[in-house]
Parts: sequence; structure tokens; C-alpha cells
Amino acid sequence: MKKHIPNLLTLGNLFSGTVATIYAVEGSLEMAALFVVIGILFDFLDGFTARILNVSGELGKQLDSLADMVTSGVVPGIIMFRMIEQSNIKFTDGGFDEDLVIPLFGMDEYLPNVIYLIGLLLTLGACYRLAKFNIDFRQSDSFIGLPTPAMSLFVISLPLILEYSDFEIVHQLITNNYFLIIVTVLLTYLMNAEIPLFSLKFKDYAVKNNVIKYLFLIISLLMIIFLQYISIPLIIILYVVLSVISNYGTKVSI
Repeated sequence: MKKHIPNLLTLGNLFSGTVATIYAVEGSLEMAALFVVIGILFDFLDGFTARILNVSGELGKQLDSLADMVTSGVVPGIIMFRMIEQSNIKFTDGGFDEDLVIPLFGMDEYLPNVIYLIGLLLTLGACYRLAKFNIDFRQSDSFIGLPTPAMSLFVISLPLILEYSDFEIVHQLITNNYFLIIVTVLLTYLMNAEIPLFSLKFKDYAVKNNVIKYLFLIISLLMIIFLQYISIPLIIILYVVLSVISNYGTKVSI
């Protein structure tokens, strides 16, 4: 029976991602973000439980990727789709960026504008990364490329910042179409780039062996305390930057 416990947790991830998808399609981005966080929590617990019970296997590995594809692949793509759509409406209503409204094959009454579909690059990039991850044996103790949950947390933080943050300059940035498109392309690239990124798994807790990890955790905690939701994308950026610094001069073996 115990071998099925991690798989049940993985299905909890999938269930949460499916609910998040429904909310994202309906435009309830804050609720979608909530269920993505719940799904990512299930994603952490299934791996943790599998290691504790020593019941990891190929079935669990495949289930995990399939669940992640929904929670950290489909949902962030739809959320970005929605954010670009809302940003486009904001710009065009204000008389800006009319050229960004591009009808798809002249069927704008039935289909979304091409510009909105750029957000779905995140879904394609996540799918490609998850497929590579399952056959890449270099990523047992660390990551190569940005993990899909990290990408998903970055994306879901954007509507939360708009809703709960009072920094006007940040609002202007997040509601800028060009910014959203650049973020989409950059995150898609980072997920599949040959960039070594450290894992937060600790083999031991000696400071000298985990300087980067402790530094990351301390700075992240301070940012969460003082910046709240704005800290989420900044933490993801910090994670990538510290990983690049810690692996400077290290060549990834292919």
C-alpha cells in the first residue's frame, strides 16, 4: 500500500492543476495561482514521501511529469495568455500600441489575436523540458535549466502583484505588453538552456559546503518579509544568478 502514497500525492498535484486551469480559462487568475501553489506543494510532498518510504519508481516518475505538465505547464501558459490579453485591451483602450492587435487569419471574431498566443510558448517550453528531464540522468542532484515549478511561480506571481501590491511603477511594468512578451521568451529559454542550477537538497548542513544555498535562503526570506509578492519573481531571478555565479567556469557535460 505504501508504494501508492506518493502517486496519490502526485494525483493531488494533477487535480490542483486541473482546477487551476479552469480558473485560469475563466480569468480568475488569483484563484488559479492559489491552486498552482497547492499543486506545487503536492509535487514537493510526493518526491519527499517517495524518498522517505524508499518507493520511488518509473511509474511515479512519469506520473510526476504528467502532473507537472498541467500545473506548471498548461496553467502558466494560460495565465500569461490572459495577462497579455488584458494588457492589450488596456493599451488599445488608451490609444496605445494599436499595431499589437493582430487578427488571426482575419477571424478575430472567433479566435484570439496572435499576440495573445505568445503566452503559450511557456506551455511548449515546459513540455519540452519535462520530456528532456525524464531521460536526462545528469539532473539527479541539481538542475540543468530552470525547473518548471520555478517558472510557474514566477508567472503566477504577476497577477498577485497587480492585485496586492501598491507599487505603481511595478504595475506599469507588469501591464506592459513588451515586458510580458520578453518575460515569456526568456522563461521559455531558461527552462531549456544548458545552465546548471543548484538544488536545495542538502547532503549535509555544513556552512562551507552550502554557502550558496544558505545565502539564497537568507536573502529570499528577507525579500519575502519586506517585499511580499514582489519577492517571488525576484527570488527566481536570484536563484538563476547565484547558480550562474556558483557554477562559473563549470562546463555542463552533454
